[in-house]
Amino acid sequence: VQLQASGGGLVQAGGSLRLSCAASGFAFSRYIMGWFRQVPGKERELIAAISWSGGSTYYEDSVKGRFAISRDNAETTVYLQMNSLTPEDTAIYFCAAKYSRMDVYYRGWYDFWGQGTLVTVSS
Repeated sequence: VQLQASGGGLVQAGGSLRLSCAASGFAFSRYIMGWFRQVPGKERELIAAISWSGGSTYYEDSVKGRFAISRDNAETTVYLQMNSLTPEDTAIYFCAAKYSRMDVYYRGWYDFWGQGTLVTVSS
C-alpha cells in the first residue's frame, strides 16, 4: 500500500495550491479518501473527506467554501484544491484511506496514511 502526496509548497496569503495523492496497492474505488493536516503541537485533524463515488463530501468548517476534494478512481488519485489560503492553513497535509462497505464519507481514524506534504502560507 502506498499513498504518495505531492503539491505542497510555499504560497502567499490569498493564493492557491492543488495537492495530489497517488494511491496504489489497494482497491482504491472501495476506499473513502480523506485529507488531514497537522500543525506541530496539535492533533492531526480531518479537513476533507470523499466517498467512493465522490458523491458525498465532508469539509471542516474552517475550509468550507475554500477547499475542494475530488477523486479520479481510474487514476487512483485524490486531490485537494485549496484556494484563498491564509497563514492559518500552514501545516503538513496527509492523505489517508479508509475501507468502507458503503459509499459515504468517514470522520474517524483511517486505515492507510501517506507521508505528508508541507504547505506554508506566508502573510
